[in-house]
Amino acid sequence: MSQYDLQTIRHSAAHLMAAAVKQLYPNAKFDIGPATDNGFYYDFDLDVRLAPEDLKKIEKAMKKMLNGHVRFECFEMNRPEAEAMLKEAGQPYKLERLKDIPDDAKITFYRSGEFVDLCRGPHVADTSAIGAVKLLSIAGSYFRGDEKNPMLQRIYGTAFATQEELDAYLKQQEEAAKRDHRKLGQELKLFTFSENVGPGLVLWQPKGAFIRNQIETFWRKEHYANGYDLLYTPHIGQSILWETSGHLDFYRESMYSSMKIDDVDYFVKPMNCPFHIEIYRSSLRSYRELPLRWAELGTVYRYEKSGVLHGLLRVRGFTQDDAHIICTPEQIEDEIAEVLRFSLSIWKAFGFTEIKPYLATRPAKAVGDPARWEKALTSLEKAVKKAGLECEVDEGGGAFYGPKIDLKVRDAIGREWQTTTIQFDFNLPERFDMTYIGEDGKKHQPFMVHRALFGSLERFFGILVEQYAGAFPMWLAPTQIKILPVGEDYLEYAKTVAAEMKQHALRVEVDCRSASLGAKIKDARNERINYILVVGEEEAKNGTVSVRSRREGELGTKKVAEIIEKMVSEVDNLTV
Repeated sequence: MSQYDLQTIRHSAAHLMAAAVKQLYPNAKFDIGPATDNGFYYDFDLDVRLAPEDLKKIEKAMKKMLNGHVRFECFEMNRPEAEAMLKEAGQPYKLERLKDIPDDAKITFYRSGEFVDLCRGPHVADTSAIGAVKLLSIAGSYFRGDEKNPMLQRIYGTAFATQEELDAYLKQQEEAAKRDHRKLGQELKLFTFSENVGPGLVLWQPKGAFIRNQIETFWRKEHYANGYDLLYTPHIGQSILWETSGHLDFYRESMYSSMKIDDVDYFVKPMNCPFHIEIYRSSLRSYRELPLRWAELGTVYRYEKSGVLHGLLRVRGFTQDDAHIICTPEQIEDEIAEVLRFSLSIWKAFGFTEIKPYLATRPAKAVGDPARWEKALTSLEKAVKKAGLECEVDEGGGAFYGPKIDLKVRDAIGREWQTTTIQFDFNLPERFDMTYIGEDGKKHQPFMVHRALFGSLERFFGILVEQYAGAFPMWLAPTQIKILPVGEDYLEYAKTVAAEMKQHALRVEVDCRSASLGAKIKDARNERINYILVVGEEEAKNGTVSVRSRREGELGTKKVAEIIEKMVSEVDNLTV
Protein backbone atom coordinates (compact mmCIF):
# COMPACT_ATOMS: atom_id res chain seq x y z
CA MET A 1 0.00 0.00 0.00
CA SER A 2 1.49 3.33 -1.08
CA GLN A 3 1.77 6.15 1.45
CA TYR A 4 0.52 8.53 -1.28
CA ASP A 5 -3.01 8.92 -2.63
CA LEU A 6 -3.71 8.36 -6.33
CA GLN A 7 -4.09 12.07 -7.09
CA THR A 8 -0.56 12.75 -5.80
CA ILE A 9 0.88 9.75 -7.65
CA ARG A 10 -0.81 10.77 -10.90
CA HIS A 11 0.13 14.44 -10.64
CA SER A 12 3.73 13.36 -10.09
CA ALA A 13 3.47 11.06 -13.12
CA ALA A 14 2.33 14.03 -15.22
CA HIS A 15 5.50 15.89 -14.20
CA LEU A 16 7.56 12.80 -14.94
CA MET A 17 6.03 12.69 -18.42
CA ALA A 18 6.74 16.40 -18.95
CA ALA A 19 10.38 15.84 -17.94
CA ALA A 20 10.64 13.00 -20.48
CA VAL A 21 9.08 15.18 -23.21
CA LYS A 22 11.57 17.97 -22.41
CA GLN A 23 14.40 15.48 -22.66
CA LEU A 24 13.25 14.20 -26.08
CA TYR A 25 11.97 17.55 -27.44
CA PRO A 26 14.14 20.32 -25.92
CA ASN A 27 12.12 23.15 -27.51
CA ALA A 28 8.84 21.99 -25.95
CA LYS A 29 6.62 24.62 -24.38
CA PHE A 30 4.42 23.52 -21.48
CA ASP A 31 0.96 24.40 -20.26
CA ILE A 32 -0.59 22.33 -17.43
CA GLY A 33 -0.49 18.70 -16.31
CA PRO A 34 -3.13 17.83 -13.73
CA ALA A 35 -4.27 14.51 -12.28
CA THR A 36 -7.74 13.32 -13.34
CA ASP A 37 -10.17 10.74 -12.04
CA ASN A 38 -8.65 8.07 -14.28
CA GLY A 39 -5.08 9.24 -14.72
CA PHE A 40 -3.38 12.43 -15.86
CA TYR A 41 -2.57 14.53 -18.90
CA TYR A 42 -0.16 17.28 -19.93
CA ASP A 43 -0.55 19.87 -22.70
CA PHE A 44 2.45 20.68 -24.90
CA ASP A 45 3.34 23.02 -27.76
CA LEU A 46 5.86 21.06 -29.85
CA ASP A 47 7.73 21.57 -33.11
CA VAL A 48 6.58 18.14 -34.31
CA ARG A 49 3.20 16.41 -34.52
CA LEU A 50 3.28 13.42 -32.19
CA ALA A 51 2.22 9.99 -33.48
CA PRO A 52 1.02 7.04 -31.34
CA GLU A 53 4.42 5.35 -31.70
CA ASP A 54 6.06 8.38 -30.05
CA LEU A 55 4.30 7.48 -26.82
CA LYS A 56 6.51 4.39 -26.52
CA LYS A 57 9.66 6.57 -26.64
CA ILE A 58 8.28 8.98 -24.02
CA GLU A 59 7.15 6.12 -21.78
CA LYS A 60 10.59 4.46 -22.04
CA ALA A 61 12.26 7.71 -20.94
CA MET A 62 9.75 8.02 -18.07
CA LYS A 63 10.47 4.51 -16.78
CA LYS A 64 14.20 5.18 -16.86
CA MET A 65 13.69 8.22 -14.60
CA LEU A 66 11.16 6.35 -12.50
CA ASN A 67 13.75 3.69 -11.69
CA GLY A 68 16.38 6.36 -11.10
CA HIS A 69 14.77 7.64 -7.87
CA VAL A 70 14.69 11.25 -9.13
CA ARG A 71 13.60 13.53 -6.27
CA PHE A 72 10.82 16.14 -6.40
CA GLU A 73 12.13 19.32 -4.78
CA CYS A 74 9.91 22.31 -3.99
CA PHE A 75 11.17 25.89 -3.91
CA GLU A 76 9.55 29.35 -3.82
CA MET A 77 10.11 32.48 -5.85
CA ASN A 78 8.69 35.96 -5.76
CA ARG A 79 6.74 37.14 -8.79
CA PRO A 80 9.52 39.11 -10.56
CA GLU A 81 11.94 36.17 -10.15
CA ALA A 82 9.34 33.70 -11.45
CA GLU A 83 8.53 35.90 -14.46
CA ALA A 84 12.20 36.32 -15.30
CA MET A 85 12.89 32.60 -15.09
CA LEU A 86 9.91 31.64 -17.24
CA LYS A 87 10.74 34.28 -19.86
CA GLU A 88 14.33 33.08 -20.04
CA ALA A 89 13.10 29.48 -20.39
CA GLY A 90 10.80 30.53 -23.25
CA GLN A 91 7.58 29.30 -21.57
CA PRO A 92 4.77 31.70 -22.63
CA TYR A 93 1.93 29.43 -21.42
CA LYS A 94 3.44 29.18 -17.96
CA LEU A 95 3.76 32.97 -17.88
CA GLU A 96 0.03 33.20 -18.59
CA ARG A 97 -0.71 30.68 -15.83
CA LEU A 98 1.48 32.70 -13.44
CA LYS A 99 -0.97 35.59 -13.87
CA ASP A 100 -3.71 33.37 -12.42
CA ILE A 101 -1.92 33.09 -9.08
CA PRO A 102 -3.19 35.74 -6.60
CA ASP A 103 -0.69 38.34 -5.45
CA ASP A 104 -0.92 37.17 -1.84
CA ALA A 105 -0.38 33.48 -2.69
CA LYS A 106 2.93 31.63 -2.62
CA ILE A 107 4.53 30.93 -5.99
CA THR A 108 6.05 27.47 -5.90
CA PHE A 109 8.07 25.44 -8.38
CA TYR A 110 9.01 21.77 -8.36
CA ARG A 111 12.29 20.44 -9.70
CA SER A 112 12.65 16.81 -10.79
CA GLY A 113 16.10 16.27 -12.29
CA GLU A 114 16.66 18.96 -14.90
CA PHE A 115 12.95 19.69 -15.30
CA VAL A 116 11.45 22.64 -13.40
CA ASP A 117 7.72 23.32 -13.35
CA LEU A 118 5.46 26.03 -11.97
CA CYS A 119 3.25 23.99 -9.63
CA ARG A 120 1.58 24.11 -6.22
CA GLY A 121 2.04 20.35 -5.68
CA PRO A 122 1.92 18.09 -3.84
CA HIS A 123 4.21 15.41 -5.22
CA VAL A 124 5.73 12.14 -4.08
CA ALA A 125 9.19 12.30 -2.54
CA ASP A 126 10.90 10.68 -5.54
CA THR A 127 9.91 9.02 -8.79
CA SER A 128 10.19 5.46 -7.41
CA ALA A 129 7.03 6.14 -5.37
CA ILE A 130 4.97 6.70 -8.53
CA GLY A 131 4.49 2.96 -9.00
CA ALA A 132 3.38 1.95 -12.50
CA VAL A 133 2.65 4.23 -15.46
CA LYS A 134 1.17 3.86 -18.93
CA LEU A 135 0.71 6.46 -21.67
CA LEU A 136 -2.62 6.03 -23.45
CA SER A 137 -3.36 8.52 -26.21
CA ILE A 138 -2.77 11.88 -27.89
CA ALA A 139 -5.39 14.54 -28.56
CA GLY A 140 -5.63 18.19 -29.52
CA SER A 141 -6.50 20.81 -26.93
CA TYR A 142 -6.87 24.57 -27.18
CA PHE A 143 -5.00 26.65 -24.64
CA ARG A 144 -7.46 27.46 -21.83
CA GLY A 145 -10.10 25.54 -23.80
CA ASP A 146 -10.68 28.51 -26.12
CA GLU A 147 -10.71 27.73 -29.85
CA LYS A 148 -9.34 31.23 -30.53
CA ASN A 149 -6.12 30.23 -28.75
CA PRO A 150 -3.29 28.00 -30.08
CA MET A 151 -3.96 24.27 -30.44
CA LEU A 152 -1.72 22.23 -28.14
CA GLN A 153 -1.00 18.50 -28.04
CA ARG A 154 -2.37 16.66 -25.03
CA ILE A 155 -0.89 13.36 -23.91
CA TYR A 156 -3.09 11.22 -21.68
CA GLY A 157 -1.74 8.60 -19.32
CA THR A 158 -2.54 6.79 -16.13
CA ALA A 159 -0.64 5.69 -13.04
CA PHE A 160 -1.26 3.34 -10.13
CA ALA A 161 0.60 2.46 -6.98
CA THR A 162 1.28 -1.09 -8.26
CA GLN A 163 1.66 -2.87 -11.59
CA GLU A 164 -1.19 -5.22 -10.59
CA GLU A 165 -3.59 -2.28 -10.21
CA LEU A 166 -2.47 -0.84 -13.54
CA ASP A 167 -2.93 -4.20 -15.30
CA ALA A 168 -6.45 -4.53 -13.86
CA TYR A 169 -7.32 -1.02 -15.05
CA LEU A 170 -5.96 -1.65 -18.56
CA LYS A 171 -7.93 -4.90 -18.76
CA GLN A 172 -11.07 -2.98 -17.73
CA GLN A 173 -10.36 -0.35 -20.40
CA GLU A 174 -9.92 -3.05 -23.02
CA GLU A 175 -13.31 -4.50 -22.07
CA ALA A 176 -14.82 -0.99 -22.05
CA ALA A 177 -13.61 -0.44 -25.62
CA LYS A 178 -15.48 -3.59 -26.71
CA ARG A 179 -18.61 -2.28 -24.97
CA ASP A 180 -18.35 1.30 -26.26
CA HIS A 181 -21.97 2.34 -26.86
CA ARG A 182 -20.97 4.50 -29.83
CA LYS A 183 -19.49 1.50 -31.66
CA LEU A 184 -22.28 -0.90 -30.65
CA GLY A 185 -24.93 1.71 -31.43
CA GLN A 186 -23.77 1.74 -35.04
CA GLU A 187 -23.19 -2.03 -35.32
CA LEU A 188 -26.63 -2.88 -33.90
CA LYS A 189 -28.33 0.04 -35.70
CA LEU A 190 -29.71 1.57 -32.52
CA PHE A 191 -29.02 5.28 -33.09
CA THR A 192 -27.00 7.61 -35.24
CA PHE A 193 -25.92 11.24 -35.59
CA SER A 194 -25.99 13.44 -38.70
CA GLU A 195 -23.90 16.46 -39.63
CA ASN A 196 -26.96 17.84 -41.41
CA VAL A 197 -29.04 17.65 -38.22
CA GLY A 198 -26.29 18.94 -35.94
CA PRO A 199 -23.82 17.63 -33.34
CA GLY A 200 -25.19 16.30 -30.06
CA LEU A 201 -28.67 15.64 -31.49
CA VAL A 202 -29.61 11.96 -31.53
CA LEU A 203 -31.46 10.16 -34.33
CA TRP A 204 -33.06 6.97 -32.99
CA GLN A 205 -33.20 4.06 -35.44
CA PRO A 206 -36.08 1.54 -35.24
CA LYS A 207 -34.35 -0.95 -32.94
CA GLY A 208 -33.05 1.74 -30.61
CA ALA A 209 -36.42 3.46 -30.62
CA PHE A 210 -38.07 0.15 -29.69
CA ILE A 211 -35.78 -0.34 -26.69
CA ARG A 212 -36.29 3.27 -25.66
CA ASN A 213 -40.05 2.77 -25.85
CA GLN A 214 -39.76 -0.32 -23.65
CA ILE A 215 -37.82 1.73 -21.09
CA GLU A 216 -40.34 4.57 -21.21
CA THR A 217 -43.32 2.19 -20.93
CA PHE A 218 -41.77 0.50 -17.89
CA TRP A 219 -40.91 3.90 -16.39
CA ARG A 220 -44.46 5.20 -16.78
CA LYS A 221 -46.06 2.01 -15.43
CA GLU A 222 -43.82 2.03 -12.36
CA HIS A 223 -44.42 5.71 -11.69
CA TYR A 224 -48.18 5.33 -11.83
CA ALA A 225 -47.96 2.25 -9.59
CA ASN A 226 -45.91 4.21 -7.04
CA GLY A 227 -48.17 7.22 -6.63
CA TYR A 228 -46.85 9.62 -9.28
CA ASP A 229 -48.89 11.67 -11.73
CA LEU A 230 -47.37 12.35 -15.15
CA LEU A 231 -47.16 15.76 -16.79
CA TYR A 232 -46.49 17.16 -20.24
CA THR A 233 -45.03 20.65 -20.71
CA PRO A 234 -44.00 22.79 -23.73
CA HIS A 235 -40.53 22.94 -25.25
CA ILE A 236 -40.38 26.75 -25.05
CA GLY A 237 -41.27 29.40 -22.50
CA GLN A 238 -41.37 33.20 -22.33
CA SER A 239 -38.31 35.02 -21.07
CA ILE A 240 -40.17 36.12 -17.92
CA LEU A 241 -40.32 32.46 -16.83
CA TRP A 242 -36.53 32.12 -17.06
CA GLU A 243 -35.99 35.53 -15.46
CA THR A 244 -38.08 34.47 -12.48
CA SER A 245 -36.29 31.12 -12.19
CA GLY A 246 -32.89 32.81 -12.43
CA HIS A 247 -31.75 30.85 -15.46
CA LEU A 248 -31.23 33.95 -17.59
CA ASP A 249 -28.97 35.40 -14.89
CA PHE A 250 -26.96 32.30 -14.00
CA TYR A 251 -27.40 29.80 -16.86
CA ARG A 252 -27.64 31.95 -19.98
CA GLU A 253 -24.47 30.60 -21.65
CA SER A 254 -26.00 27.11 -21.70
CA MET A 255 -29.34 28.24 -23.16
CA TYR A 256 -30.08 28.53 -26.86
CA SER A 257 -30.85 31.89 -28.45
CA SER A 258 -34.26 33.37 -27.96
CA MET A 259 -36.96 33.53 -30.64
CA LYS A 260 -39.53 36.27 -31.13
CA ILE A 261 -43.19 35.26 -31.04
CA ASP A 262 -45.71 38.14 -31.11
CA ASP A 263 -42.84 40.48 -30.15
CA VAL A 264 -42.12 38.45 -26.99
CA ASP A 265 -38.84 36.61 -26.36
CA TYR A 266 -39.14 32.84 -25.93
CA PHE A 267 -36.36 30.39 -25.00
CA VAL A 268 -36.05 26.67 -25.64
CA LYS A 269 -36.19 25.07 -22.22
CA PRO A 270 -32.98 23.84 -20.56
CA MET A 271 -35.00 22.43 -17.63
CA ASN A 272 -38.54 21.31 -16.84
CA CYS A 273 -38.78 22.62 -13.25
CA PRO A 274 -40.35 26.07 -13.88
CA PHE A 275 -43.16 24.50 -15.91
CA HIS A 276 -44.02 22.11 -13.09
CA ILE A 277 -44.04 25.02 -10.67
CA GLU A 278 -46.44 26.94 -12.92
CA ILE A 279 -48.78 23.94 -12.86
CA TYR A 280 -48.57 23.98 -9.07
CA ARG A 281 -49.37 27.70 -9.02
CA SER A 282 -52.32 27.31 -11.37
CA SER A 283 -54.64 26.89 -8.36
CA LEU A 284 -54.69 27.49 -4.61
CA ARG A 285 -53.19 24.46 -2.88
CA SER A 286 -54.21 22.96 0.45
CA TYR A 287 -52.16 20.77 2.78
CA ARG A 288 -54.80 18.12 2.10
CA GLU A 289 -53.56 17.82 -1.52
CA LEU A 290 -49.98 17.17 -0.51
CA PRO A 291 -47.76 15.36 -1.19
CA LEU A 292 -47.72 15.88 -4.95
CA ARG A 293 -45.45 13.59 -6.95
CA TRP A 294 -45.22 14.86 -10.52
CA ALA A 295 -43.04 13.27 -13.20
CA GLU A 296 -42.32 14.00 -16.84
CA LEU A 297 -40.21 12.65 -19.66
CA GLY A 298 -39.36 16.17 -20.76
CA THR A 299 -36.99 16.94 -23.63
CA VAL A 300 -34.61 19.83 -22.92
CA TYR A 301 -31.81 21.53 -24.84
CA ARG A 302 -28.52 22.78 -23.44
CA TYR A 303 -25.48 24.13 -25.21
CA GLU A 304 -22.39 21.95 -24.79
CA LYS A 305 -19.08 22.73 -26.45
CA SER A 306 -18.40 20.39 -29.36
CA GLY A 307 -15.23 19.11 -27.69
CA VAL A 308 -17.14 17.57 -24.77
CA LEU A 309 -19.89 15.86 -26.80
CA HIS A 310 -19.58 12.10 -26.36
CA GLY A 311 -22.06 9.75 -28.01
CA LEU A 312 -25.22 9.50 -25.91
CA LEU A 313 -23.39 10.38 -22.69
CA ARG A 314 -23.04 14.09 -23.49
CA VAL A 315 -25.51 15.57 -25.96
CA ARG A 316 -27.27 18.87 -26.63
CA GLY A 317 -30.85 17.61 -26.79
CA PHE A 318 -31.97 15.03 -24.25
CA THR A 319 -35.01 13.77 -22.38
CA GLN A 320 -34.85 14.10 -18.62
CA ASP A 321 -36.87 11.69 -16.51
CA ASP A 322 -37.77 14.53 -14.22
CA ALA A 323 -39.86 14.34 -11.09
CA HIS A 324 -40.76 16.88 -8.43
CA ILE A 325 -42.02 16.03 -4.98
CA ILE A 326 -43.89 18.88 -3.30
CA CYS A 327 -44.91 18.27 0.30
CA THR A 328 -45.27 19.63 3.83
CA PRO A 329 -42.42 19.61 6.40
CA GLU A 330 -44.22 16.80 8.24
CA GLN A 331 -44.19 14.60 5.13
CA ILE A 332 -40.62 15.12 3.98
CA GLU A 333 -38.93 12.21 5.79
CA ASP A 334 -41.39 9.63 4.47
CA GLU A 335 -41.23 11.11 0.96
CA ILE A 336 -37.43 11.06 0.79
CA ALA A 337 -37.31 7.48 2.10
CA GLU A 338 -39.85 6.48 -0.54
CA VAL A 339 -38.13 8.25 -3.45
CA LEU A 340 -34.83 6.57 -2.53
CA ARG A 341 -36.50 3.15 -2.25
CA PHE A 342 -38.21 3.68 -5.59
CA SER A 343 -34.99 4.77 -7.30
CA LEU A 344 -33.11 1.72 -6.03
CA SER A 345 -35.87 -0.62 -7.18
CA ILE A 346 -35.79 0.80 -10.72
CA TRP A 347 -32.02 0.45 -11.01
CA LYS A 348 -32.15 -3.14 -9.77
CA ALA A 349 -34.83 -3.95 -12.37
CA PHE A 350 -32.25 -3.06 -15.05
CA GLY A 351 -29.60 -5.29 -13.50
CA PHE A 352 -27.61 -2.77 -11.43
CA THR A 353 -27.11 -4.09 -7.90
CA GLU A 354 -24.06 -2.17 -6.64
CA ILE A 355 -25.39 1.30 -5.82
CA LYS A 356 -23.76 3.86 -3.54
CA PRO A 357 -25.19 7.17 -2.27
CA TYR A 358 -23.16 10.37 -1.91
CA LEU A 359 -24.59 13.05 0.38
CA ALA A 360 -23.72 16.72 -0.26
CA THR A 361 -24.34 19.08 2.70
CA ARG A 362 -24.88 22.83 3.16
CA PRO A 363 -22.17 25.07 1.61
CA ALA A 364 -20.95 28.31 3.20
CA LYS A 365 -23.12 30.38 0.84
CA ALA A 366 -26.65 29.02 0.79
CA VAL A 367 -30.20 30.28 0.49
CA GLY A 368 -33.10 29.15 2.62
CA ASP A 369 -33.88 28.82 6.31
CA PRO A 370 -31.10 26.89 8.16
CA ALA A 371 -33.80 24.96 10.03
CA ARG A 372 -35.22 23.73 6.71
CA TRP A 373 -31.74 22.76 5.59
CA GLU A 374 -31.30 20.75 8.78
CA LYS A 375 -34.64 19.01 8.32
CA ALA A 376 -33.80 18.23 4.70
CA LEU A 377 -30.39 16.79 5.62
CA THR A 378 -31.92 14.68 8.37
CA SER A 379 -34.45 13.24 5.93
CA LEU A 380 -31.68 12.32 3.48
CA GLU A 381 -29.55 10.70 6.18
CA LYS A 382 -32.48 8.70 7.56
CA ALA A 383 -33.47 7.52 4.08
CA VAL A 384 -29.95 6.21 3.41
CA LYS A 385 -29.88 4.45 6.78
CA LYS A 386 -33.32 2.91 6.19
CA ALA A 387 -32.13 1.60 2.80
CA GLY A 388 -29.17 -0.08 4.52
CA LEU A 389 -26.59 1.70 2.37
CA GLU A 390 -23.18 3.09 3.28
CA CYS A 391 -22.95 6.75 2.32
CA GLU A 392 -20.03 9.06 1.53
CA VAL A 393 -20.54 12.62 2.81
CA ASP A 394 -19.29 15.67 0.93
CA GLU A 395 -19.29 18.32 3.67
CA GLY A 396 -20.29 21.68 2.22
CA GLY A 397 -20.62 20.17 -1.27
CA GLY A 398 -24.33 20.86 -1.74
CA ALA A 399 -25.71 23.38 -4.19
CA PHE A 400 -26.48 26.83 -2.79
CA TYR A 401 -30.20 26.04 -3.02
CA GLY A 402 -30.30 22.71 -1.18
CA PRO A 403 -28.62 19.45 -0.09
CA LYS A 404 -28.76 16.35 -2.24
CA ILE A 405 -28.07 12.66 -2.60
CA ASP A 406 -26.37 11.39 -5.75
CA LEU A 407 -26.57 7.69 -6.52
CA LYS A 408 -23.68 6.07 -8.36
CA VAL A 409 -24.10 2.62 -9.88
CA ARG A 410 -21.34 0.14 -10.66
CA ASP A 411 -21.65 -1.62 -14.00
CA ALA A 412 -20.74 -5.13 -15.18
CA ILE A 413 -17.03 -4.31 -15.54
CA GLY A 414 -16.68 -2.31 -12.33
CA ARG A 415 -17.05 1.27 -13.58
CA GLU A 416 -19.00 3.74 -11.47
CA TRP A 417 -21.60 5.97 -13.15
CA GLN A 418 -23.23 9.08 -11.68
CA THR A 419 -26.97 8.55 -12.12
CA THR A 420 -29.88 9.48 -9.84
CA THR A 421 -30.02 12.85 -8.09
CA ILE A 422 -32.41 13.63 -5.21
CA GLN A 423 -32.03 17.39 -4.79
CA PHE A 424 -33.77 19.74 -2.36
CA ASP A 425 -34.52 23.22 -3.65
CA PHE A 426 -35.09 26.18 -1.33
CA ASN A 427 -34.51 28.71 -4.12
CA LEU A 428 -37.26 28.16 -6.71
CA PRO A 429 -40.12 27.95 -4.16
CA GLU A 430 -39.08 31.42 -2.94
CA ARG A 431 -38.57 32.86 -6.44
CA PHE A 432 -42.00 31.64 -7.58
CA ASP A 433 -43.70 32.27 -4.23
CA MET A 434 -44.95 28.68 -3.92
CA THR A 435 -47.39 28.29 -1.03
CA TYR A 436 -50.09 26.05 0.35
CA ILE A 437 -52.80 26.68 2.93
CA GLY A 438 -51.91 24.80 6.10
CA GLU A 439 -54.17 23.23 8.70
CA ASP A 440 -53.96 26.55 10.58
CA GLY A 441 -55.51 28.41 7.62
CA LYS A 442 -52.25 30.29 6.90
CA LYS A 443 -49.93 30.24 3.90
CA HIS A 444 -46.78 28.09 4.14
CA GLN A 445 -43.93 27.33 1.76
CA PRO A 446 -43.77 23.67 0.76
CA PHE A 447 -40.66 21.53 0.53
CA MET A 448 -39.71 20.88 -3.08
CA VAL A 449 -37.42 18.05 -4.22
CA HIS A 450 -36.05 17.49 -7.73
CA ARG A 451 -35.50 13.86 -8.69
CA ALA A 452 -33.90 12.73 -11.93
CA LEU A 453 -33.77 8.95 -11.75
CA PHE A 454 -31.87 8.07 -14.93
CA GLY A 455 -30.59 11.62 -15.39
CA SER A 456 -31.52 11.50 -19.05
CA LEU A 457 -32.84 8.71 -21.25
CA GLU A 458 -29.98 9.24 -23.70
CA ARG A 459 -27.25 8.86 -21.09
CA PHE A 460 -29.04 5.97 -19.42
CA PHE A 461 -29.40 4.22 -22.79
CA GLY A 462 -25.65 4.62 -23.39
CA ILE A 463 -24.86 3.18 -19.96
CA LEU A 464 -27.31 0.32 -20.59
CA VAL A 465 -25.71 -0.57 -23.93
CA GLU A 466 -22.31 -0.79 -22.20
CA GLN A 467 -23.71 -2.66 -19.17
CA TYR A 468 -25.09 -5.41 -21.42
CA ALA A 469 -22.45 -5.06 -24.18
CA GLY A 470 -25.41 -4.72 -26.56
CA ALA A 471 -26.88 -8.06 -25.44
CA PHE A 472 -30.18 -6.84 -24.01
CA PRO A 473 -32.37 -9.01 -21.78
CA MET A 474 -35.54 -10.53 -23.24
CA TRP A 475 -37.91 -7.83 -22.06
CA LEU A 476 -35.86 -5.08 -23.73
CA ALA A 477 -34.55 -6.80 -26.86
CA PRO A 478 -36.11 -5.58 -30.14
CA THR A 479 -35.70 -9.06 -31.65
CA GLN A 480 -35.82 -11.81 -29.05
CA ILE A 481 -35.82 -14.90 -31.25
CA LYS A 482 -34.39 -15.89 -34.64
CA ILE A 483 -35.70 -19.07 -36.26
CA LEU A 484 -33.23 -20.63 -38.69
CA PRO A 485 -34.59 -23.24 -41.13
CA VAL A 486 -31.81 -25.55 -42.33
CA GLY A 487 -33.24 -25.39 -45.85
CA GLU A 488 -36.14 -24.09 -47.91
CA ASP A 489 -38.16 -27.26 -47.26
CA TYR A 490 -38.54 -26.20 -43.62
CA LEU A 491 -39.32 -22.53 -44.18
CA GLU A 492 -43.08 -23.01 -43.80
CA TYR A 493 -42.62 -24.85 -40.49
CA ALA A 494 -40.37 -22.02 -39.27
CA LYS A 495 -43.08 -19.50 -40.15
CA THR A 496 -45.72 -21.60 -38.35
CA VAL A 497 -43.58 -21.63 -35.18
CA ALA A 498 -43.00 -17.87 -35.49
CA ALA A 499 -46.73 -17.22 -35.82
CA GLU A 500 -47.44 -19.22 -32.66
CA MET A 501 -44.78 -17.26 -30.76
CA LYS A 502 -46.16 -13.94 -31.95
CA GLN A 503 -49.52 -14.89 -30.43
CA HIS A 504 -47.71 -14.76 -27.07
CA ALA A 505 -46.31 -11.26 -27.83
CA LEU A 506 -42.81 -12.63 -28.46
CA ARG A 507 -40.68 -10.75 -30.96
CA VAL A 508 -39.47 -13.28 -33.51
CA GLU A 509 -37.94 -13.24 -36.99
CA VAL A 510 -37.40 -16.04 -39.47
CA ASP A 511 -34.12 -15.99 -41.38
CA CYS A 512 -35.36 -16.76 -44.89
CA ARG A 513 -32.02 -16.27 -46.63
CA SER A 514 -30.42 -18.99 -48.69
CA ALA A 515 -27.17 -18.58 -46.71
CA SER A 516 -25.58 -21.54 -44.93
CA LEU A 517 -26.76 -22.46 -41.45
CA GLY A 518 -23.33 -21.56 -40.06
CA ALA A 519 -23.54 -18.06 -41.54
CA LYS A 520 -27.06 -17.59 -40.17
CA ILE A 521 -25.97 -18.65 -36.69
CA LYS A 522 -22.96 -16.32 -36.81
CA ASP A 523 -25.10 -13.36 -37.86
CA ALA A 524 -27.70 -14.06 -35.15
CA ARG A 525 -24.96 -14.18 -32.53
CA ASN A 526 -23.52 -10.90 -33.78
CA GLU A 527 -26.99 -9.38 -33.42
CA ARG A 528 -27.03 -10.56 -29.76
CA ILE A 529 -30.27 -12.52 -30.32
CA ASN A 530 -31.58 -14.04 -27.08
CA TYR A 531 -32.74 -17.35 -28.55
CA ILE A 532 -31.64 -19.03 -31.77
CA LEU A 533 -34.01 -21.80 -32.86
CA VAL A 534 -32.91 -24.22 -35.57
CA VAL A 535 -35.57 -26.25 -37.41
CA GLY A 536 -35.08 -29.11 -39.83
CA GLU A 537 -36.64 -32.46 -40.73
CA GLU A 538 -36.75 -33.91 -37.20
CA GLU A 539 -38.12 -30.71 -35.66
CA ALA A 540 -40.82 -30.32 -38.34
CA LYS A 541 -41.88 -33.94 -37.88
CA ASN A 542 -42.03 -33.79 -34.06
CA GLY A 543 -43.27 -30.22 -33.47
CA THR A 544 -40.01 -29.20 -31.77
CA VAL A 545 -37.17 -26.71 -32.13
CA SER A 546 -33.46 -27.00 -31.42
CA VAL A 547 -32.70 -24.23 -28.91
CA ARG A 548 -29.63 -22.16 -28.16
CA SER A 549 -29.98 -19.55 -25.42
CA ARG A 550 -27.54 -16.66 -25.40
CA ARG A 551 -27.64 -16.69 -21.60
CA GLU A 552 -27.62 -20.44 -20.93
CA GLY A 553 -26.01 -21.99 -24.01
CA GLU A 554 -27.27 -25.10 -25.84
CA LEU A 555 -30.60 -26.31 -24.40
CA GLY A 556 -31.22 -29.17 -26.83
CA THR A 557 -34.51 -30.03 -28.52
CA LYS A 558 -37.69 -28.62 -26.93
CA LYS A 559 -41.40 -28.74 -27.66
CA VAL A 560 -42.58 -25.41 -29.04
CA ALA A 561 -45.06 -24.87 -26.18
CA GLU A 562 -42.33 -25.60 -23.60
CA ILE A 563 -39.88 -23.06 -24.98
CA ILE A 564 -42.62 -20.46 -25.37
CA GLU A 565 -43.50 -20.84 -21.68
CA LYS A 566 -39.86 -20.36 -20.73
CA MET A 567 -39.47 -17.26 -22.89
CA VAL A 568 -42.68 -15.62 -21.67
CA SER A 569 -41.56 -16.21 -18.08
CA GLU A 570 -38.26 -14.42 -18.76
CA VAL A 571 -40.09 -11.44 -20.22
CA ASP A 572 -42.67 -11.25 -17.42
CA ASN A 573 -40.03 -11.51 -14.69
CA LEU A 574 -37.71 -8.91 -16.28
CA THR A 575 -34.91 -11.48 -16.29
CA VAL A 576 -31.53 -9.86 -16.89
